[in-house]
Amino acid sequence: MPVLKGSRTAVLKKIQPLSVHGQISLDLHYVFTDDESEQVRVARIGPESVDRGLDVGDTVLLDFLVGAVTSVRRAR
Repeated sequence: MPVLKGSRTAVLKKIQPLSVHGQISLDLHYVFTDDESEQVRVARIGPESVDRGLDVGDTVLLDFLVGAVTSVRRAR
């Protein structure tokens, strides 16, 4: 079930920058830490909404609104 509003912890599996009509976005491939099936999911988000210096393997906190990722922060 998608998260309508709130946060979930995940591990980054891949960070793929891309340009759409000259605007840079990031496709973040991630797995929720509490998902036993380890299903890889993808969120497309602007780089301004992602903490700097994140790398593959980092544990992050994903903020959701209406089922969409709105920000990505390093988990503390």
